[in-house]
Amino acid sequence: MLADIDTWVLDLDNTLYPAGSALAAQLTHGILSTIAEYYGTDVAGARRIQSELVAEYGTSLRGAMLTGTIDPHEFLGFERRMDYSVIEADPVLAGVLEELPGRRYVYTNGSAYHAEQVLSRLGLTEHIDGVFDILAGELMPKPYAESLDAFLDRFGIDPARAVMFDDLEVNLALPHERGMATVWVAGGTASERLGERRWRAADVAGFLRANV
Repeated sequence: MLADIDTWVLDLDNTLYPAGSALAAQLTHGILSTIAEYYGTDVAGARRIQSELVAEYGTSLRGAMLTGTIDPHEFLGFERRMDYSVIEADPVLAGVLEELPGRRYVYTNGSAYHAEQVLSRLGLTEHIDGVFDILAGELMPKPYAESLDAFLDRFGIDPARAVMFDDLEVNLALPHERGMATVWVAGGTASERLGERRWRAADVAGFLRANV
């Protein structure tokens, strides 16, 4: 099914590790705490503001910068206080990625620092050829075309020979329009075909073992 693929594009959070992990909870807490402090509100207010920022600007960070004066590095400072030890190595996923032909990239709306910590804990660092983060995209996040174009240009990717995995279906619409195969990592217990070069999968490793 994926015989023509030579570039493997992987989202990070809730894709390379489960959405219900302790790290995902820390990430949410860190973002909400930062928003609460910056906007001078409580957690409930921070949730409302975050929802509005994401809906309008794609990410909390971009929204906070465009509506205020916060420095992106200051906003992302909570990542330096996160406990990444809650993530365990995933030798199954590492083995599957190692066997893939071609190049493997992480494309994330998070920071490179966060990606590096996660990949290290998962034991995947040596299996990833590059990371494209929110700062590399000049704060323009997925699913915007400017972000995707910058990512494709950075690594010289031919969309027709690439597949992208992401836990958010909205992030896969434009890549599919550009010719990429897409896999929506939505959890559950089974995979299914959604259309031409489109799949839904329970997890990355299981899908790759069954289809490569």
